[in-house]
Amino acid sequence: MTLQEMSVDYRAQAQTIRGRIQELRELEKRTESPQEQAELNSRIRALSVLWRENRELAEHLEHYYERGYRRNGKYTI
Repeated sequence: MTLQEMSVDYRAQAQTIRGRIQELRELEKRTESPQEQAELNSRIRALSVLWRENRELAEHLEHYYERGYRRNGKYTI
């Protein structure tokens, strides 16, 4: 599997996570219990980190072999 092919998987995973975040936000709006809202908010924050990292990695892998592409220092050795 090439890095370009891996980027497609990361992009798809990011979209799946984004969809789940949206579902949890809708559920949070309908929930009346402050405790449940706090729990949902906590899950949303954790998934948001995963969503951002998947998007960043997808972009990094898409352009990995391009000359002059400004790489994210977070994902370079």
